[in-house]
Amino acid sequence: MENRIPLIGEKFPRMIVKTTHGEKTYPDDLNGKWFIFFSHPADFTPVCTTEFAAFQKRADEFRKLGAELVGLSIDQVFSHIKWVEWIKDHLKVEISFPVVADDTGEVSKKLGLIHPGQGTNTVRAVFIVDPEGVIRAILYYPQELGRNIDEILRMVKGLQVATDNEVALPANWPNNELIGEEVIIPPATDEETAKKRKEAYACFDWWFCHKKLA
Repeated sequence: MENRIPLIGEKFPRMIVKTTHGEKTYPDDLNGKWFIFFSHPADFTPVCTTEFAAFQKRADEFRKLGAELVGLSIDQVFSHIKWVEWIKDHLKVEISFPVVADDTGEVSKKLGLIHPGQGTNTVRAVFIVDPEGVIRAILYYPQELGRNIDEILRMVKGLQVATDNEVALPANWPNNELIGEEVIIPPATDEETAKKRKEAYACFDWWFCHKKLA
């Protein structure tokens, strides 16, 4: 079977892994929670170190949303442990989330994370997974570009709002240039509903209606 990145809407593949917090089974161990599963190219590298510090500084914000963080690279677990110690000792940031040691490369192959032009290094990928174990969003970065952790946090918030309220969210939500923090009503599918939409909501047209969250 071809190794590829799973698609949005598919179940996150089940895996038993070694981590800095012991053996884990994903997504089972996080059933009922949102989680962010992210890969980094290698331990003891500058960009990855800045990312881990940035993730940790927002860890409480993720947890307030009921979301957990899980890191991964193809380094061995002792390398992860030493790197996490280094971050604590030198940067005064204590990493509280588990880091998967994918030294066999099996998980990375299953998720399609091996960079074709960079040997065995994993790419900077992010999977946002909902409480049902369904992949809701995927981000994929080159090695030279560090991630915007605030955007990942915004995505989790936005996906939760969209799911809980059956709405869509505009660009740059909650600071959209046209409708601010309001949300978008799903388009009408028949003429009668289209007419009612314009009567019930603020609309630019029947297909573009919006409202404030309750």
